[in-house]
Amino acid sequence: MSIKNPTGTVLYLIELAIKEYRKISQKNISNIVEDITIDQYLILMVLTRNANISQNEMAQLIFKDNASITRMIELMVKKEYLARTIHREDRRKYTLEITEKGKKTIDLIAPVIQQNRATALHDFSEEEVALLDKMLSKIINNCKK
Repeated sequence: MSIKNPTGTVLYLIELAIKEYRKISQKNISNIVEDITIDQYLILMVLTRNANISQNEMAQLIFKDNASITRMIELMVKKEYLARTIHREDRRKYTLEITEKGKKTIDLIAPVIQQNRATALHDFSEEEVALLDKMLSKIINNCKK
């Protein structure tokens, strides 16, 4: 292929960087735990930090629509990473809990995530990472206006 950047913009490169990072991350995660995806791991991490988070909030945090979150949760319950029970006060809602298998998976994958990040940011100085963070935040804010 002779066209390296069909749009000629940095936005294309940002998209490509994300795809490459997700590809290597999934490969490395699958070497440790075969049946979990990056997004499923993100659900475990979000629930670890906030067990009472709503499905809508979770969807926003990991950039998925509600239907996708519902499908992922269903699959994670079947794979026994999560346990789902009916909410005590509102029977229309569910409470999700990370199972022992889910907790062990978090422990297994956490070092892989750290290594993936280190690989992606290899040879970046702290100043470069801070500048990149600032610039990407500007793009996000510009798009939200």
